[in-house]
Amino acid sequence: MPRVSEEYRANRRAEIIAASARLFATNGFHATSMADIISESGLSAGAVYRYFASKDDLIVAVSESALSAADEVFGDMLAGGAAPSPQQAVSSVVRALAERVMNNRETGVDLSRVGVQVWAEALRSERLASRADTVLRQLRDHFAEVARRWQQAGNMPADAVPEQVGAAMLSLVQGFVLQRLLVSDTDTEGYLAGFAALAPQTAGGPRAAGDEFAALGRSDGS
Repeated sequence: MPRVSEEYRANRRAEIIAASARLFATNGFHATSMADIISESGLSAGAVYRYFASKDDLIVAVSESALSAADEVFGDMLAGGAAPSPQQAVSSVVRALAERVMNNRETGVDLSRVGVQVWAEALRSERLASRADTVLRQLRDHFAEVARRWQQAGNMPADAVPEQVGAAMLSLVQGFVLQRLLVSDTDTEGYLAGFAALAPQTAGGPRAAGDEFAALGRSDGS
């Protein structure tokens, strides 16, 4: 019997993930069964279970796509010791979500619909709670690194705490995801225009570009 190639395995796995994403995004986790996923994928039950032992495994696999898109954005932004502004970082991640996650080419669906369901399920599932905690901490750490470099470049007060600033930046991205799904007139550029007005990126001195974020990250809590 010919040996199955790694490319073949990767393609089958991608097919199963795409089928799961379509059903999760449309019907939700609870209304989607493994039998539904098997039927949607067009593969046999044995083939599906060979790659994923449970629906929770598939939920985690589908949600990984959003994280990989954000990781790529941060990798590009921080390459070569670059120090992008907090505004640039938030705007880049929001645009990446709109272009790569909400319009995901691999699965053909809006993966942010799956991501928000993961947040909700994390309140009752210890496994998903642990995974959500890991993913969100990783994103927060990326934003904290942006804040740290911006601070080291002299653009943010020395008493600002990068981890606290990173948490505030992450909340802006999460807010965009929720508004995009729940508030009908939310659009990417309009959201970013409002954000730019709230946190203007100027060149008028060290405090000018970082004040809004620094106020959220002062070590004395003021």
